[in-house]
Amino acid sequence: MSFNLNIRPAGSGLDFLALGALIHRLDPGIIPFRKATSCAIHVSGGEFNVAANLADCFGLKTGVASAMVDYPIGALVQERVKAMGVTPFYKHFKNDEVRGPNIATVYSDQGHGVRPPVVFYNRANEAAALLKPGDFNWSEIFAGGIRWFHSGGIFAALSETTSEVMIEGMKAAKAAGAIVSLDLNYRAKLWNSVGGHSRALEVIGRIVENVDVLVGNEEDLQLGLGIPGPEVESKSKLDPTAFFGMIDVVAKKHPGIKVVATTLREVHSTNRHSWSAVVWANGQTYQAPTCELDVIDRVGGGDGFAGGLFYGILAGMSPQEALNHGWAHGALLTTFPGDTTMATLKQVSDLAKGGSARVQR
Repeated sequence: MSFNLNIRPAGSGLDFLALGALIHRLDPGIIPFRKATSCAIHVSGGEFNVAANLADCFGLKTGVASAMVDYPIGALVQERVKAMGVTPFYKHFKNDEVRGPNIATVYSDQGHGVRPPVVFYNRANEAAALLKPGDFNWSEIFAGGIRWFHSGGIFAALSETTSEVMIEGMKAAKAAGAIVSLDLNYRAKLWNSVGGHSRALEVIGRIVENVDVLVGNEEDLQLGLGIPGPEVESKSKLDPTAFFGMIDVVAKKHPGIKVVATTLREVHSTNRHSWSAVVWANGQTYQAPTCELDVIDRVGGGDGFAGGLFYGILAGMSPQEALNHGWAHGALLTTFPGDTTMATLKQVSDLAKGGSARVQR
């Protein structure tokens, strides 16, 4: 069994392009912000993370289309994008040295044990929210070829124009023969600032008309697509019954969607999770193994899963093999600090095939 997707062969162009906001995350480790005296800086963004993972770990030719601000934080972000091997396509904005526009800041401690991580934001005057149709020359970006185009729900909710950029980019990518994916990532606070839930349903409904591969959990499907939840609640966070029970409705409502996937996570403590993942393709369902994670930093684990899954699909793997690579890479990503990968392809493949944590000599 293979994925029912018309995947272009690799060529001289891009394997993968992500469209979304670049952000920088301040991380004081296990210290809460109110007691913090120092922070690590991680460059991130749900869409960028997938492009970075596919480039750095999986060796694909990837790019990111995003807003860039010409000030020191922008220079820091550009350096990290380059270091991950991702080709940038920037719409530049000039910072007025007082109020912006800015690269958004995410504040996130790691928590520990019974104390969960705490995440909050400053997205005031965010440059990415200013992006609008016409800001990117898609025909020029795709001139050498494009195999996969990806964006996400957080970017769609940043402003009234970002979703229109997504639709414009997706249509151009489709016309160029690319697979199009969307990570629903429904965030009520963001959508409430641009029209609320009713607008989210209308906007996401137009976006998914262009989507082949959808990533999202039960809550994403319910809130982002308006899919009713199952009558019988899931027995546990690792039980995929509820998720699979909603897929038939998704497929009937959005027949263009060929693949739907999500991670499954049971949080026992901040540093101890049970981890699995599932995918629906061609009317068939597949589940990854379940493993116990000793988590260092959970941020980016879902993007790690998406990167491994997309790599498997692009590499022509079976649905089960691709799912296992996504599951394995997402698991490994939680063992590193930061939002993007430090794993190698061999580590991912070994774990996907049932490898262990024995010392490698």
